Amino acid sequence: MTAGRDASPRRAARGVAPAPRTVVGGDSGGPGVPVTAVKLLVAGGFGVGKTTMVSSISEITPLRTEEVLTELSVGVDDISGVERKTTTTVALDFGRITLSQHLVLYLFGTPGQDRFWFMWNELAQGALGAVVLADTRRLDDCFPSIDFFERRHLPFVIGVNHFAGSPEYSVDEVRHALDVDDMVPILLCDVRRRDSSKQLLVALTEHVIERASLSAV
Repeated sequence: MTAGRDASPRRAARGVAPAPRTVVGGDSGGPGVPVTAVKLLVAGGFGVGKTTMVSSISEITPLRTEEVLTELSVGVDDISGVERKTTTTVALDFGRITLSQHLVLYLFGTPGQDRFWFMWNELAQGALGAVVLADTRRLDDCFPSIDFFERRHLPFVIGVNHFAGSPEYSVDEVRHALDVDDMVPILLCDVRRRDSSKQLLVALTEHVIERASLSAV
């Protein structure tokens, strides 16, 4: 398994994520009932399964901003390994999960191609953490997402999404190739399945809580 970013020192300082946003009379609480809206991101390279994950777990029909790939993208978008993909997210995916009368989870999928990375700063505002999806056929594609969240000290977990015919590696092999801290959870997953996507979000929530606890010590 040959991958890995340029060697760089692990950042010891870990910031505390922004507090969840509280709204009154939100989608699920009814008039006058405080509702806490928690924002999480789904990131990764082009064609890694971000839209699929949001769709598999959202309780509403997801908001998508997909456009058809045309000849104009030839030489601009790298589709090696995902040649059968015909559409791309140009802004964001959005899904919602109601956890209780007072707690709602908003899920934002980021665009994957380099030319849409300017959206990431906007989408990251107020997010508590992120799921970074990885494809072993194109493992290098998730490096920009990992670097983005590391620079911002935003907690993240890595989901190695399964594709038919893709190389299979252990969690330890993936961790070594991606050069991520031992504290970063890495899970093997199939985001077409709701239970697998749910497992990623549970792992991220636990990681966010653990990071906050360590920062408070």
